[in-house]
Amino acid sequence: MCGGTLSGVPPPVSTARPTGGTTTSDLITLALGTLLLYLGGEALVRSAIRLSSQWGVKPMVIGLTIVAFGTSAPELFASLLAALRGTTDLTIGNVIGSNTANIGLILGVTALISPIRTHAMFIRREVPFMLGVAVVLLALVLTGNIGRLAGASLLGLTALYLVVLLHGGEAPDVEQEFNREYGEERRAPSLLPWLGLGAGLLLLSGGAHLLVNGASGIARSLGIAELTIGLTMVAVGTSLPELFTSVVAALRQEPDIALGNVVGSNILNVLFVLGASALARPLPIAAGSGVIWDVAVMLGFSLLLIPFLLTGLRLARREAALLLAAYAGYVVYLFAT
Repeated sequence: MCGGTLSGVPPPVSTARPTGGTTTSDLITLALGTLLLYLGGEALVRSAIRLSSQWGVKPMVIGLTIVAFGTSAPELFASLLAALRGTTDLTIGNVIGSNTANIGLILGVTALISPIRTHAMFIRREVPFMLGVAVVLLALVLTGNIGRLAGASLLGLTALYLVVLLHGGEAPDVEQEFNREYGEERRAPSLLPWLGLGAGLLLLSGGAHLLVNGASGIARSLGIAELTIGLTMVAVGTSLPELFTSVVAALRQEPDIALGNVVGSNILNVLFVLGASALARPLPIAAGSGVIWDVAVMLGFSLLLIPFLLTGLRLARREAALLLAAYAGYVVYLFAT
């Protein structure tokens, strides 16, 4: 993970604010950002449910595609702008850090609120695909450079993934069960779910920006180093849309949207976000930058999902607590080093 802001600009070293006091404006900004994130997550999940019913599409597919693309927008904007400005570490670090936070923090918090149930098809297809994407990223990092050809290849894999996802069939008994559950509730086409999606994404983006700014201001007033702020708050900040969307989905008993949002975002962060960034400008990786270690940590969190989800086809509260503890340990390591 690397320092930066949601806009992709590295955080400036500020000397204007003396340490030792937290301003009221920072607290208001923090509270307002949190409120906007919740409202945005609520609007996004409600609209995704309506689209699922309107189109007769499984909620998991909506979570893996439309919701995942939407909540990955902050990563895309931050990484793409960082690539254009030549800050390679920020581009790659933002993707790696966000993917690690998605599993360790977001799935941990979400499953603590409400255990997340899944199904065999998801474990057989989506989870291995996410692991494969992480291995591809590790291989690219080991080459020392992610060039335009690699970026174009990642974008090609994005298209392939979407084709397989949208056209991959389920077993007949699964299809019948889905049709019984959702087929009778299919609604007439309407623009309202799309308007809700747009409003939700705007609220999520604005809320994440405000929350990170408020938290950074509070951290500076407490004398916390700028680098530490960037290493922790920025990667988590660009993952805040996934966090609030998944939490709202869990509260509304929509586990497919919650899990699909996280796994889909992790896949798209590497294939789409990093692919577009590398296509815009090649991403050289400096020797000794520690990126390989960060990718290994991301891959380790992804591997943890397999045994956790295989135990009863759900992510239980005890396993969620382990994910949170592991992520907390990783953050402590970042502070210590």
